[in-house]
Amino acid sequence: MITQITTAKKERRNYPKKKRLIYHELQELPKNYDVIALSKMTGVRATQLMAIRKKFRDTIKILIIKNKVAQRAFEKITSVKGLANLSKELEGQCALMFTNINAFKLNLILNQSKVFLPAKGGDTATKEIMISAGNTGITPGPVLSEFKEANVPTKIDQGSIWVTKDTVTTRPGDVISTKLASLMSKLNIKPIEAGITVNSAIAEGLFFKGSDLQIDLVEYRKEFERSFREAIALSIEAGYITTETVKPLLVRAQQDAIALAAESGYMSSDTAEFVLQRAQIKAKVLKDEAKKKGYVSE
Repeated sequence: MITQITTAKKERRNYPKKKRLIYHELQELPKNYDVIALSKMTGVRATQLMAIRKKFRDTIKILIIKNKVAQRAFEKITSVKGLANLSKELEGQCALMFTNINAFKLNLILNQSKVFLPAKGGDTATKEIMISAGNTGITPGPVLSEFKEANVPTKIDQGSIWVTKDTVTTRPGDVISTKLASLMSKLNIKPIEAGITVNSAIAEGLFFKGSDLQIDLVEYRKEFERSFREAIALSIEAGYITTETVKPLLVRAQQDAIALAAESGYMSSDTAEFVLQRAQIKAKVLKDEAKKKGYVSE
């Protein structure tokens, strides 16, 4: 038994120093930040990660971790709700982000920080890629075979290659070949959306999937505008005075007052036209009734 314990302690001491430091750091960081987010790093290039780290170095701490190390560290933490759920999502190459930025805002910030990069052979297209018709500005040569292999129709005109019609070369889910990637690079087509995506997160004891954090800003803006208009209409109907409703309420009160005065026959500069028009209509009706009964005006 003593030998087994000694061996276990020796094995723990033999862990690489960097791994031990990360293990201890991962036991402290979840306690010090409001939000912990997980990002799958498959396909994320080192340059992208460096740019994100540099841009948000004061607000987001990013750690590329070994899943087992993180899971074992999180097992020691009982004070942070939802950490067990996040731990289950640790598969493949992952990064953990620790921040005090609201989880929804974090997702928006990272989405807005994405850039488009040239494709590399083996990349998977996430959307339809089209080569547009027009002058490519490329001098005829061996590159013509790349156009042909991509089934892009061309012609030679004025010493350069022209694409004769818009051509879809790749659809979502297609793997981009090395030759096609080379051709798109020559045409300055950058189809690969690059950046870090929040795949899951915990905040205030709640666990969120990436889809839960997606916000359609355009739709939310429309919803706020619609709600504002409905609130103003309800306030006016109820006669509730605010900065936004005072003007239409005064206009409405004035119109109601003029209508009431006109209905009662009260003459003023505002009601004279309505009173006279109404009197004229009544006189015409009376004349028509008298005519029906045989009375004729001379």
